[in-house]
This record gives sequence, structure tokens and C-alpha cells, in this order.
Amino acid sequence: MRIAQIGRFLYRRAENLLALMLAVMFIAFLLQIAFRYLLNLPTGWTSELTVVMWLWLVLWGAAFVLREDEEIRFDLLQSGVGPRARRIMTAVGALALIGLYLLSLPAVVDYVTFMKVQSTAYLKIRFDYLFSIYVIFAVAVLVRYLWILWRILAGGGKGSGNGDSGGAAPTSEGQA
Repeated sequence: MRIAQIGRFLYRRAENLLALMLAVMFIAFLLQIAFRYLLNLPTGWTSELTVVMWLWLVLWGAAFVLREDEEIRFDLLQSGVGPRARRIMTAVGALALIGLYLLSLPAVVDYVTFMKVQSTAYLKIRFDYLFSIYVIFAVAVLVRYLWILWRILAGGGKGSGNGDSGGAAPTSEGQA
């Protein structure tokens, strides 16, 4: 199996998991409405499950499903300069993000592991499990921007920052 095929397979599974989380969140939301307004039995677990799914959905999606060209950016400065300047700006931005995420990662891991002492009110989900998705997200962002920086430095990426990832992030077709 080629690397591109493995990438496509993993990307599709990440999308499937994202869709499942969205479905769980939607069903919990509907149950919350039904219990509260039809049965006059307000429940807390449905609200809690909706919030948990939202947290995981957003960070999982940003880490593994959202492509670089799908991100929303304010690229007024990059769109007004030439390709070489865009590459430099993208490299500087990637270096800044890599530095900030690397600097914050030990504290993030420490905080998430510390949160094992608390759990959610209704579902009793330990906070370290609940917030572990942020550690996964942070590592995924680090890998993504290391890849972008490598592509820029190797001369393979355009690095325009205006929707063109320079081939840095895999697409839904698994191209890198």
C-alpha cells in the first residue's frame, strides 16, 4: 500500500469520526429538546454531551480534517507581495507557530494530566480524558507546520498563505 493510499484511508476515517461526533451531538441536542419541552424533564447529561462533542469535534476537525486551504485567514499583507516574499512570510509564520506550540506543549500536557482529579458533573468523564484532545490537536498542528516549513525550505511549496498551502497539507484526495 502506497503512502498516499494510507493517507487517504486515514483522512476518510478522520472524516467518519468527525461525522459520528456531529451525529452524537445532534441526537443529544434533540433529546435535550424532547426531554425539556415535551416531557418536562430537563436533563443535564444531554447538554454536557453536546458540549463534549462540540469540543472534540472542533479540535479533531482542525487537527485532522481541515485542510490548509480551507482555513480562514486574514491575508491582506501576503496577497499584496510577490511569491518570494509570501514564502518568507509563510516560513516566519510557521517558525513562530512551531516555537509557540513547542513552548506551550509541556505546560499543556502537565495541565491536562493534572485535571484527572476532576470530572464532568453528569457523565463523570475525567477532565484529563476530556481535554486530551487539545494535546492531540497541538501535536497535529506542530507536525503540520513542521511539514509546511520543510516544504518551504526545500523549495517545494509556494507558501502564499492565501489558500495555497504549497502542497503542505494533505487534501481529501490524499495529495501532499
